Parts: sequence; C-alpha cells; structure tokens
Amino acid sequence: MDRRFLTVIGVSLVFALVVSSVFYQMTTRANTGGKEKEVSDLKDLVIAARPLSVGLTVKAADVKVIKVPVQAFPKGAFGKPEDVLDRPVVSNILAEEPMLEGRLALRGTGVGLAPIIPAGMRAVTVRVNDVVGVAGFVLPGMRVDVMITGHPPGNPTTVTKTVLQNITVLSAGQNMQSDATGKPVDAPSVTVLVTLAQAELLTLAGNEGRIQLVLRNGGDQVVEDTKGTSLAQLYGSHSRTLDVGPQKNRDDLSPERPKARRPVAVVAAPPPPLPPPVSVPDQIIVIRGIEKRVETMPSKKSVDDPGRNQ
Repeated sequence: MDRRFLTVIGVSLVFALVVSSVFYQMTTRANTGGKEKEVSDLKDLVIAARPLSVGLTVKAADVKVIKVPVQAFPKGAFGKPEDVLDRPVVSNILAEEPMLEGRLALRGTGVGLAPIIPAGMRAVTVRVNDVVGVAGFVLPGMRVDVMITGHPPGNPTTVTKTVLQNITVLSAGQNMQSDATGKPVDAPSVTVLVTLAQAELLTLAGNEGRIQLVLRNGGDQVVEDTKGTSLAQLYGSHSRTLDVGPQKNRDDLSPERPKARRPVAVVAAPPPPLPPPVSVPDQIIVIRGIEKRVETMPSKKSVDDPGRNQ
C-alpha cells in the first residue's frame, strides 16, 4: 500500500478525533451551565395543602411551599406563607392550587359572609320554608326573583307583585357553598346580595306581606317590567268588583268583621185628605098618562135657608 495514502488517512483520523473532542467538551459545558442556571432560577410558591371553601380563614396547616421556575410563577401568587395567613377565603381553592390575591380578602375584614360582600352591596337574610324556598333548591350562587303577596294601601283585594329580580343567593342557612353532590339544602333562611335600596325594599316586603322566591336561570339577565296580578284577574268573570270609596279599608269589608249599621228612623208621610162627600138630590118620578117626568126635590139645606137660592 502507498505510504502517502496511509499518511493522509492517519492525519484525517487524528484531525477527526481532535474536532470530536472539542465539540464534546463544548456541549458538556453548555448543558452543565444550563442546568446550574435552571436550578438557580427557582422560586418559592405558596399553595393550598387542602381544599379551602368560602368563608374559611387561612391557617398555617392550610398551606405549604414548593419550588417552581421563575417563568412559571403565577401572577398574583405569594412566595411567603405569612402573606396569606389569617386572611378569609372569598373563592373556593382546590388542593395543590396556588394561593392567589383575588381569592383572599384583606386581613381583618371578618369571617363568614362579611369578606365576600362587595363594596356598596348588602347581605339580607330572608326567612323561608320548603315552599317559599323553592322546595329546598335554592343554593348559594343561584339567581332568584322575589315576589310579595299582600294588600296594597287603600285596596282590600290581594295582589302579588315581583319586587326584585336577578338577585344572587349568598348562602342557604349556614351553608355558603353548594353541596358537593348538588343535593338541596334544607335551610330556614336564605341570604341574598342586594344594594342598599333593594335591602330596604326587601325588608319592607317581608314585614308587610308574604315573600316568595322564584328560581331563575343563572344565564338569564333579563329584567322584566310586571304590573302584578290581583284576585280579580286570577278569577276573571267569577269575581265581583266592589265599589270601595277612598275612606274605606279592607277591615270594613272583611267577612269576619262586618261593618255595623246604625238604625235609620223612617217617618211615614201623612195620608192625603179625603174628598168631600157627594150630595145626591132627592128625585121624584111623576107619571101622568103616558108622560113620565123626573122632578128634583129641593135639598133640606135649601129649604132651611131659602135666601141662599136667591
């Protein structure tokens, strides 16, 4: 074999080994530097150690800290447990979920419903039963309409009117969240979220009449203008309209308390005067042959007073 050919092959192999060695070292250094940089860019993240429901106050046993890359650190999250302790939960937090600013209320805002009431809104509790509470199907987070049944001022008839629409339910009884299985909650009261003016209206409605909650679709945001329904409209032609003046009230027409009537004295009209008696003169029939004549005899009064006939 040619010596020159062997020399070229040997030089080529040496050159290839040198290039491979240099490339391997550069690659190894790059990978090692990336790992060191990746390890150095980790950050502490506070997450929930267990599911946290609305109204709870965060304690030390409820959270834990893990390491995450800086690029994966959620916006609004916390890196220190002391930043979330003793803060009320305003939105349900799942286990292993990062603790975010928007799911926690400020420290010192209270517990229970108080932290989840937005500024400018009020929470009003309404007493209900199985019928009024839509047979127990009113759950936190649902939307309802509020109806009142009663007697309007100056009107004895019963009227049902929708007073509030599209109202959010905050809690059913002591429960501020729905059951995990979606079962109805048997609650003696329902707390709804309203404005201050709506709170006044709802309180007056509860004191003056009977309240009924009407369940509606959560996606239905339409507010309708209704005039209410009275007994006359309910029974139609079977009802009888009563003429009630402005001074009368429903107590005057109540069948349980009939209105007392004062006796009215009736004065009989005097009888008309009797007509004077008709004077019938005495008559004598005189028959002479075939003639017949009737002669009138003078009355006794005329005979007694002959001057009157002159």
